[in-house]
Amino acid sequence: MLVEPTLAPTPEVDSRNTSSNGCAASQNGATAIVAGAGFGGIAAALRLRAKGYDVRLIDRCTRLGGRGQVFEHEGFRHDAGPTVLTAPQLFEELFALFDRRLKDYVELVEPSPWYRFYFHDGETFDYGPTEAATEAEIARLSPDDVEGYRRLGAWSKKIFDIGFTRLASAPFHSASFMARQIPHLLRLRFHESVWSMVARHLRDDRLRRAFSIQPLLVGGNPFDTTAIYGMINHLERAHGIWFPKGGTGALIDALERLMREVGIAIELDTTIERIKVEGDRAAGVVTATGRVITADLVVSNMDPVHVYRHMLPKGAQSHVARLRTRTARLSMGLYVLYFGATRTWPEVAHHTVWFGERYEELLADIFRRKILADDFSLYVHRPTATDPSFAPPGQDSFYVLCPVPNLSGGQDWAVEGPRLRDRIVAALDSTMLPGLQDTITAEFAMTPEDFKEDYLSVDGAGFSLSPFFSQSAWFRFHNRGEGLRDLYFVGAGTHPGAGLPGVVSSAKVLDALVPVVGVAA
Repeated sequence: MLVEPTLAPTPEVDSRNTSSNGCAASQNGATAIVAGAGFGGIAAALRLRAKGYDVRLIDRCTRLGGRGQVFEHEGFRHDAGPTVLTAPQLFEELFALFDRRLKDYVELVEPSPWYRFYFHDGETFDYGPTEAATEAEIARLSPDDVEGYRRLGAWSKKIFDIGFTRLASAPFHSASFMARQIPHLLRLRFHESVWSMVARHLRDDRLRRAFSIQPLLVGGNPFDTTAIYGMINHLERAHGIWFPKGGTGALIDALERLMREVGIAIELDTTIERIKVEGDRAAGVVTATGRVITADLVVSNMDPVHVYRHMLPKGAQSHVARLRTRTARLSMGLYVLYFGATRTWPEVAHHTVWFGERYEELLADIFRRKILADDFSLYVHRPTATDPSFAPPGQDSFYVLCPVPNLSGGQDWAVEGPRLRDRIVAALDSTMLPGLQDTITAEFAMTPEDFKEDYLSVDGAGFSLSPFFSQSAWFRFHNRGEGLRDLYFVGAGTHPGAGLPGVVSSAKVLDALVPVVGVAA
């Protein structure tokens, strides 16, 4: 994989209670290490700093953002990870902690449409940015489904009001707290899958596909994922879908600027080998070079399956942690093809979901049978539709994401990667990107092998745990570490789950778990 780093590592600093950017430490000397600088880790670092901790944020990549890296290659720029921003209010909260405003650091723009769905028969469906525009598209495809779409929205709001507004930032460490949610879950038909919930309201198969894809955005199969995740539909409709001008990397740069302003030490290009344990508490981290960095508490933004398997002594873990680690069912893997083109397709939307002919059976191949089939469905990102700076003048920048089995499927990606690349390029050339095969340039790819190597993701899973009900809320890895004091978890593998709203909310859970020790300098 070809990557040109865009941020130099921060110099190593061993001393506690000092910040590498010269800002004052917390006056009472309380220290925190955040291990992993994805969005969950960044949000955790800011929330801990607001509580008065002297925070050091450490990551093994050469740039902040975790999976949200930025690749610069032969004049083209690519956001490597998340490209869709929902719930911008969660980011506004992080800036408001320090009496600052998100809009003073980065500009958010709303693509139109939010998504275009491209079906195998050549039909398209544009979703957003207004309810009127969406309903007009539904009426064009399936007039009888307009009322069903409205009912779906009302039902999704009911789920959202409980599942997100009330519970997304609530700690789920107590089985009794989980038990108290059962009446709500029963009323919300949690036993349904997202697909079943959507199918109750919509009749047209194309619309059912379009409005059931949300679990795929957080690592789940719509036919297996609990209908609680149907809340994403209301989240999108209530708060919109946004794109930071300059890309997701521009949002990360804005958060970095904020962190440096408020005195958070940032250390990059540093791999953490294990969590330092003293007695019954986490006391810091040990890097791959053997350097010991101590702290009063540790927040992990790393894959919890990897942490519990490889970074903590078995004797320091609870039975629950060992059981969850042993039985974890991981999300699918991702094959991501990044490329430029020496021409443009101005008619192509910013976000396109390209459906192959099969849907349920294809997902069963990926999630259950772990088969890499000849066919596929794709997410196509064309940021130049909104921001031409992603490519040289007169050219386009793309990334194409293809859900695939994770590494437990046993595929040899050195062989299968190039074959899949050829099938994808040919399919796009013959449909929405005519002429691609003759104009594609500056290409490279990531496979599940890269996710395992670059991000220490177990089995190269794209989203850590898959969002089954049996791996949600209390059944997911807890935000407070199991078996050790002063150890906390944020990110995709913890409550409430993957996706930008989920991982940023996981850091918000810390507000209820970690005491205030002072006021940030």
